[in-house]
Amino acid sequence: MTSTHALQRAETEALVREVVRAILPGVPEELIGETRHLRDLGADSVDRVEIIATLVERTGISTPMSEFSDIPDIETLVDFLCKEQRR
Repeated sequence: MTSTHALQRAETEALVREVVRAILPGVPEELIGETRHLRDLGADSVDRVEIIATLVERTGISTPMSEFSDIPDIETLVDFLCKEQRR
């Protein structure tokens, strides 16, 4: 991974953590780990849609919501967002 990609990934991971904390304020930050799914953090379907919609808006990508349905964890979500931002 180049330093540019590493920086983008770190920024994207920070953004995901920020958005998750804003929408799920009762979740301790240390629980927002790479291997956790949003469901594991207590996010119901409405919360998950709100998190994804906010991330799509904040990153400026134009990926359909349906593309996010098979993402198993936060690490994969960060990777997916980074990939979409490079397009």
